[in-house]
Amino acid sequence: MTDLPRLGLGCAPIGNLFTEVSEDDARATVDAAWDAGVRLFDTAPLYGHGLSERRVGDALARRPRDEFVLSTKVGRLLVPDGPDGPTEPTIFRDVPAVHPMFDYSEAGVLRSIEESLRRLGLDRVDVVHVHDPDDHADDALTGAFPVLRRLRDEGVIGAVGAGMNQAPMLARFVREAGVDCVLLAGRYSLLDQTGLDELLPLCERDGVAVIAAGVFNSGLLADPRPGATYDYAAAPPELVARARQLDEACARHGVPLRAAALQFPLGHPAVRTVLAGARTAAEMAENAAFIDLPLPTALWDDLVSAGLLPGDVPLPA
Repeated sequence: MTDLPRLGLGCAPIGNLFTEVSEDDARATVDAAWDAGVRLFDTAPLYGHGLSERRVGDALARRPRDEFVLSTKVGRLLVPDGPDGPTEPTIFRDVPAVHPMFDYSEAGVLRSIEESLRRLGLDRVDVVHVHDPDDHADDALTGAFPVLRRLRDEGVIGAVGAGMNQAPMLARFVREAGVDCVLLAGRYSLLDQTGLDELLPLCERDGVAVIAAGVFNSGLLADPRPGATYDYAAAPPELVARARQLDEACARHGVPLRAAALQFPLGHPAVRTVLAGARTAAEMAENAAFIDLPLPTALWDDLVSAGLLPGDVPLPA
């Protein structure tokens, strides 16, 4: 499997996640990631309904292709809106006149990759994840994964992965789908360690790389306040209160909560990369600084003793 860096840029935010991002800000975010040494860029057709892929491709067009890892996803095809506009709501703003439609078939996967390459302006992608097959596991196992394994074995793509917001089905794919990596979003964070129940030990045993995404749980751990988002919806009050406890504990050690949130997943030996989204160059630069900020061991000990982390969780060195 392709070597993965400690930090990657998640490119959903520059696909106008929740709020619009200008073309200039999107390019500046990718440029700031590059300037900070980030070489993993993750996108998907869903993000901005193609907008993220196009922006990522435009920003990387002048970069040496062999110097970065590009991952995208399959499982949703973008189809034109009808005369009355999109039929489903979306959390992306000001998107093109297309909407995603689930398709995990071999033909759908091949079409999805072809269309992604066209939007990206690239001749290859390094990692292809099967995206959110929560209600389509059997279709993914019989359609998407076999064709991706074939493309990997033919050298067309570098690695096969699966990206989801849940851990149990990812564990099934590790056992049954021949994946090289998994992208676990939001389920191994300071607020949620359910990935530890089965998935992470299984990946460690089988040598499957874990990419920890959603480490801010879509916003709450970046800015723990009432009205913040958790898993792409308004955070419930009890989680806001817990996030504020985490923030206060970090503050006692002079540590930004975002730094602790970014570094926590790397304490597990199966986690190779943290994937963090950013919508501005300033956010990207902060993430890059926080991933390498020295954190005191006493911080982790205090989080455990306060009951904010379980006692058996692997902690960063």
